[in-house]
Amino acid sequence: MKNYAFLIFISIILTIHFLVNYYIYHRGIQWLETMPSLKTAFRIAMLVLLIAYPAGRFLEHVWYSPLSNTLHWIGAFWFAGMLYFTLLIFATDIVRLVNHFFQFLPQPGTSAYLSLKLYAGLSITGLSLLIILAGFLNAWHPKINTFNLTINKTVDGPRQIKIVAASDIHLGTIIGPRKTRKLVKTINALKPDIILFAGDVVDEDVGPVIRQNLGESLRQLSAPFGVYASTGNHEYIGGVERSIAYLEEHGLTVLRDTSVLINDQLYIIGREDRDKNRTAVPRKEISQLLAHIDQKKPLIMLDHQPYNLDEPTQQGIDLQISGHTHHGQLWPFGFITQKIFELSRGYLKKQDSHFIVSTGFGTWGPPVRTGNRPEILEINLQFQPLSGQ
Repeated sequence: MKNYAFLIFISIILTIHFLVNYYIYHRGIQWLETMPSLKTAFRIAMLVLLIAYPAGRFLEHVWYSPLSNTLHWIGAFWFAGMLYFTLLIFATDIVRLVNHFFQFLPQPGTSAYLSLKLYAGLSITGLSLLIILAGFLNAWHPKINTFNLTINKTVDGPRQIKIVAASDIHLGTIIGPRKTRKLVKTINALKPDIILFAGDVVDEDVGPVIRQNLGESLRQLSAPFGVYASTGNHEYIGGVERSIAYLEEHGLTVLRDTSVLINDQLYIIGREDRDKNRTAVPRKEISQLLAHIDQKKPLIMLDHQPYNLDEPTQQGIDLQISGHTHHGQLWPFGFITQKIFELSRGYLKKQDSHFIVSTGFGTWGPPVRTGNRPEILEINLQFQPLSGQ
């Protein structure tokens, strides 16, 4: 049944992929009516763009090579291209519709009309490429978002701890050695007491991570209280056990519905991702995770997908760090994630519980961010001292 549902899902995605590409192709052929010599090259280019991503992902599994990498990169960029070409072409179609009722453009079939179509096509192409380039450069320059939070619980020991956190790194073909080294260098420069990753450390298949030896960079992460992570939906998409084994071999401790007491001072709790519920054994409830720990101590929880924030509030979680949303990653998808999630990015306080949802460090699909910047979280937690201290 699961395989049948997956085939239906893939069929729908591929159908949409084909229809969007056909829409762009159809308009492109119309643009080139004044330059018919370019139509053959355009058809070949559109065919390559159509098959690049699925072909690249398939080849990665059977023959990881420069060819599979090239196809993957071309296809990934084209996802962003599909979005912005479609939006801009649709805008011109609205203009054409208005022109149907209120004639203000040259008459169809005239040389002036054909030239206008060509210039419109060139303008759309140039603007789309400019947007993609700007989004690519933006995706390579993460910002540091700093949060200074007070947790109203007493602790025996240091009154402040610095957490540096990230989510949605998506290690793989797109997020390769250079970006991984940048992640590690940026985190270490902040001198964290503890490092936390809120899921989607790996982008689906761990194969490209292994072949590029990205784990060696992860080994360089440095924090006196350790490096901890929770699972995300992408770990489950690509095979969770293999991904977790690789991460733990390279210095991360992955908390899977478990907790760890840090410095006898606070607990880090890692929830399994919601995708665990599709397995034979669903993830534990928060109440189960808290049953055997001292809830008087500060409780910091990693939960990749920020659904149902009332539950951790009711259970007394002091701070939850999530990701998953990317806040849409590409404009205008952030408006959609804002409708889906109570908190799509940033900070929210509900009663005594603090919530932070990161836009993520890496990218999924296109290596492009036009809706927001990637980020690393610097969280300075302040606690109440024991009486007499």
